[in-house]
Amino acid sequence: MAQSAERLVGRDADLETLAGLIGLSGTAPAGTGRHVLLAGDAGVGKTRILRELRGRAVADGRQTFVGHCLDFGDSAEAYLPFTEIIDNIISALPAVVAQVADAHPALLRMAPVARAFGGADTADQEALDRGNLFAAIHALLERAAEKTPVLIVVEDTHWADQSTRDLLTFLFTRPFVGPVTIVASYRADDLHRRHPLRRQLAEWTRLPSVERFHLGRLSDDDVRLLVAELAGDLGIDVESVVRRAEGNAFFVEELVQAAGTDELPWDLADLLLVRLEQLDATAREVVDTASAAGRDVSDELLHAVAGLDRATLDAGLRQAIERAILVPREDGYYVFRHALLGEAVYDDLLPGERVRLHQRYVEALRGDLTTGSSAGLARHARLAGDHETALAAGIAAGDEAAATGGPDEASQHYQQAIAQLARRASSEDDTQRLVDLVVKASDAMVAAGHADRAGKLAREQRESLPPDAPGLWRAQLMTVEIETSFAYVNDVEVEELAEAAMAKLPEDAPPLVRARLLAAYARVLMIYRRHDDAERAGQEALALAEELGRTGLAAEVATTLAGSWGRPAEPWIEPLRAAVARAAEVGALHPELRARLQLAYALDAVDRLEEAAESFRSAFELSVERGVPWAPYAFDARIAWIGRLYAKGRWDEALALTESYGIPAALSPWLESTRLMIEQDRGADLGEQARRLRPSWKQEVATASESVPVEIKAAGARGDVDGVIEAYDAAVEVLTRTWGQWFGGNARLSAVAVGAISTVIPGLPVGERRQVMAQVDRILAEGTRPADSPKLWGLEGQAWTARLVAEGLRVHWLAGIEPPEQEELVDAWRKTVAAFEAFPHVHELAWSRARLAEVLRAGGDAAGARVLVDQARESAKQLGAEPLLEHLRTLGTTPQRSATGPSGNLTARESEILALVAAGRSNGEIGKQLFISTKTVSVHVSNILAKLGASGRTEAAAIGRRRGLVE
Repeated sequence: MAQSAERLVGRDADLETLAGLIGLSGTAPAGTGRHVLLAGDAGVGKTRILRELRGRAVADGRQTFVGHCLDFGDSAEAYLPFTEIIDNIISALPAVVAQVADAHPALLRMAPVARAFGGADTADQEALDRGNLFAAIHALLERAAEKTPVLIVVEDTHWADQSTRDLLTFLFTRPFVGPVTIVASYRADDLHRRHPLRRQLAEWTRLPSVERFHLGRLSDDDVRLLVAELAGDLGIDVESVVRRAEGNAFFVEELVQAAGTDELPWDLADLLLVRLEQLDATAREVVDTASAAGRDVSDELLHAVAGLDRATLDAGLRQAIERAILVPREDGYYVFRHALLGEAVYDDLLPGERVRLHQRYVEALRGDLTTGSSAGLARHARLAGDHETALAAGIAAGDEAAATGGPDEASQHYQQAIAQLARRASSEDDTQRLVDLVVKASDAMVAAGHADRAGKLAREQRESLPPDAPGLWRAQLMTVEIETSFAYVNDVEVEELAEAAMAKLPEDAPPLVRARLLAAYARVLMIYRRHDDAERAGQEALALAEELGRTGLAAEVATTLAGSWGRPAEPWIEPLRAAVARAAEVGALHPELRARLQLAYALDAVDRLEEAAESFRSAFELSVERGVPWAPYAFDARIAWIGRLYAKGRWDEALALTESYGIPAALSPWLESTRLMIEQDRGADLGEQARRLRPSWKQEVATASESVPVEIKAAGARGDVDGVIEAYDAAVEVLTRTWGQWFGGNARLSAVAVGAISTVIPGLPVGERRQVMAQVDRILAEGTRPADSPKLWGLEGQAWTARLVAEGLRVHWLAGIEPPEQEELVDAWRKTVAAFEAFPHVHELAWSRARLAEVLRAGGDAAGARVLVDQARESAKQLGAEPLLEHLRTLGTTPQRSATGPSGNLTARESEILALVAAGRSNGEIGKQLFISTKTVSVHVSNILAKLGASGRTEAAAIGRRRGLVE
């Protein structure tokens, strides 16, 4: 009886669709396809159709490389499928790999490349910035595709480690110049609600370069054809197979295989074991031994573990292969024909059998690790109950993962080792190992984007130390706490902590421990403006780092020493450029991002705005290029670049960067606040959405500086003065507590609040206005920096300060309380317009021009007002700023072709007042808005009613709309 169908049955249409998606159809040029996510239930035939797809690709002249993900549970090995893929590329294209490794040394950290071309011991290496490795692998695939198109297949990504998932994200999001296509398969029925792949799948499928294809079950007719293909004329009850298989190809094969038994089991696991019963004892022992290894096992390792002589082992393997239980691979590995089959074999073992098998794997791997990996050894040792071996192998696996840019897997291995040590830590040696592990685990967590968890781990471990613990241990853990405190909002008293750590550090501390603490200490001292002390600590740290060959740490210290840290920025611009170059030269990605960001801030501080914007952009784009768009400093650069795009009026580009693909939850609110700000300016009512971001201020206080203006404007639009003041006060309280009294942006926040109140004040009863104006004067005072302040505003601060003054005068005029002279009001708004021309902000400049136009019109300068209004309208149209356009319309500021207005009957002023009447304004409100008396408005309204033949204001508005006098 045939064990597996030679011909692909029932999948012709699916195969054609897949081939078309990857650009393999007859009419598609090579390399024009998309990446594909192939979904399907276990056993439905994903591997089979991918094998057929690869065959087509090879026939079409493409290079195909396959990598498999394995279910290693808590012993995940970073980049496992790509290790296999790169191994195959080395075999096919060794010269290409060597050339790419020369240009991208990070590639040498991958085990196959290190074996082929030589690589340093991971224990002696600094942790690798994964962005460098991602760029190296991307470059390798690009170079491979220069020869012929490349098809990459990654199977079973439901078992993928986090680093593999992140690498796939990078490859999916960064376009290839050459013809490279990736197909990744996964079990759709395995993705429970909290499965780690679910979120990334949702994000991947939103990418224009990725298509998801679901491989469905076979139709009943196709199942009948498959049975005929498998069984021939053996007289199998075909309809019984159709009913029971439910279109699952693997189930069909197993049912046909078991058809000779007396009674077919209904449970798939039991059905799979029927196949095993056909093996003799030797073959069953071989299969049992293979199942403990996982999905696949090398011939060499299987021989070492099985304990059989070569001839006996080969006989058992031959039978397992003939029965279609194991399948040999070209690389010398044996793999279960289907993962379900391997799972069923392992699950059928007795607990004692499993332990003994894992013990044998431990013995084999401990004697020769070249047949496996540290992660595999750790897994077998844990399952065998060999805790000492599991501990040592787990630490080694963590070191390997960190060195190859797999921080998530490194953190996982280290934390497992920490848990083992913590349960037994009784000796001084164990506690020192525990402290060292906490430092390693924290470093990995920070690299993976979990600085808050790293700081908490270090703090908890420090607090659990005995009172008489050596100062070295406390200093090491405090160092981690200090380092992590830079990366997230927290309540760490970092200066006090840094001084305590330095006091605990013994004179004979290991040089690397001293260097790290001094580097962190120097940064703390800079933050607290103790520049001379910081310089001394930083220089010592830099010398130690260079002596130890820790280029990444040296680049980090150099960046700290190059910053202005509250000093005049101009002298520090060139040192910061040098720090950027130094970090880039040694491939220290995160120090380079920090240096680029600090350089941008320095340029901004001296009003070199275009250069600052370029530095923000370059930092952001570098982070995207290296696959770390949400890393510390990278995210800050993104936010700053979005702000520059917003100011320049490039709103669509800014909104595109607010797409939160893969963003950590802690960062999402800040990015969301920038989106809300832009969309509100285009007319969306988003005040409530902005208010819902308030709980996130605890994690990132900067969110308040962007989300609260949205709240304030929304409250002003609905006439809620109390809402304006409450939102303003809430933001000032949290920003002042975190950033100090004269925080950046306080003039802007005050100006926005006063401007929002000015839209409401004309409609308030006269008796309430004085109380509101008392609050306005408080807000004006809080936003006005004292004249003797040692820190001067830059162009942006000057613009918002001018706006604050102008808004303050305007609201006093509208309230009728201590109103300014018109000349003073005009002068204030002219200064505001000039300030927003100097600090180019398209939207705020347009609003400032609109306000100045109102004042000029009120003073009788209609021509001057019209020029400003036309300029504001043009900007508003380009931006899609509907609220501003609506404001211009309600002011009667549509383009006028003659002094009599478009009707030929109404004067320009009457047309203006008619628009306000149609908007529901009272005579008093119109007077305040146009800076004329209520009596004058009443006279104009009477003239309008007479000219239009209207009996009242409502009818006049209706006639005006019908005649096109009102938009």
